[in-house]
Amino acid sequence: MDLEWLKSVVKDDDLNLLKVKIKSPVPTADEHLVAKFTEINDFISSNGRHPEADMANVPEFMLNQRLSSICNNPEQCESLRGLDMHNLLPVAVVNKVAEPEAEYKAEKEINSLDDIFSDDDLGLLDDGAESIFNIQNVPKAIDMPDKIAKRKRCKDFDKYEPLFKACHAELKSGEREQHKFSGEQQIQQGQFFILHGVMCYVADMAKRERKKGKVNAKLHLIFENGTESDMLLRSLATELYKDETGRRVLKSSDNALDAMLGIEEDDQSTGFIYLLRSLSTNPDIQTIENLYKIGYSTIAIEKRIANAKNEATYLMAPVKLIAGYQCFNMNTQKFENLLHTFFGKACLDIEVADSNGVICKPKEWFIAPLKAIELAIKLMINGEIIHYRYDPASEEVLER
Repeated sequence: MDLEWLKSVVKDDDLNLLKVKIKSPVPTADEHLVAKFTEINDFISSNGRHPEADMANVPEFMLNQRLSSICNNPEQCESLRGLDMHNLLPVAVVNKVAEPEAEYKAEKEINSLDDIFSDDDLGLLDDGAESIFNIQNVPKAIDMPDKIAKRKRCKDFDKYEPLFKACHAELKSGEREQHKFSGEQQIQQGQFFILHGVMCYVADMAKRERKKGKVNAKLHLIFENGTESDMLLRSLATELYKDETGRRVLKSSDNALDAMLGIEEDDQSTGFIYLLRSLSTNPDIQTIENLYKIGYSTIAIEKRIANAKNEATYLMAPVKLIAGYQCFNMNTQKFENLLHTFFGKACLDIEVADSNGVICKPKEWFIAPLKAIELAIKLMINGEIIHYRYDPASEEVLER
């Protein structure tokens, strides 16, 4: 080949047709893992705490699940250990294998930084491109919160003590009732809650503010044991969600307005979404774990399922009500259809004969854990459902 001719061709390439464009490398699986772990680090740096399994806060819930998954994967833990700025990863357990005596090398005694650098046989501490000090995607400074709410003795507790006594008396007489906590909007000034077995009173609440898309407010909480706390609204909600015995204390007259997520007196009920478990004795149905019916009704749920054993849609068997959600100002049937679509790949494929022998194929039964269904409902309510999908293999709600 004429080398001079080739050089002239390259030289005359005015349109840069022979110039090879270097493509940006596609992120590898390792880079994705580092990015995900960095999100967890950033959350802890910003909030001063680990992400919690708070289903009411979906992004935080997903960070919690991601951290749990990483901690249970030894290979991922080892690859991320250099980025573990908050000591999140479990301590590695190394199984030492005895070396032949002829090749045995005594460990050097390390007493100073000089000893560490002199023992760097692999050059890991060099200032080159691969230096362990050249870490990317790690914040240079950690912004810790100025104040983390703690309980302290309430100096003017005598002012609030009569309120607690009156509340207990009304609970005993039936004038007040305990209800399960189900939404941050239920936290209002002047209300009572039971947190970890201790009653607390919202004495004051600052104006709700929205930061980074999330509403929050500073509370002044008084506890019946004589302590007080300046806890944030979202922190109280998180603790109430986590506490299975966490309750709201309402006047019995407020029962009809149990204020699901801030329902007002003039809001209109449009029906119910309910979750059922089958009590069928049919082995083909009885042995299926996490089998639930996601249904919709415009009448009271108990009335709707009263004749379940005679209806093919209920698998011709009695059912147990697991959860019910009263809907307001919305198309409840559409809500149900969206849930069915979300769990479509987990739909039970079964044929049932009704009392007349007609074969029916119920389409409202799904094989999915209760936690996944409840999470999907919360995602549907806050509009985040479009960013998630249900994976039947892992039985988890995952990010798209």
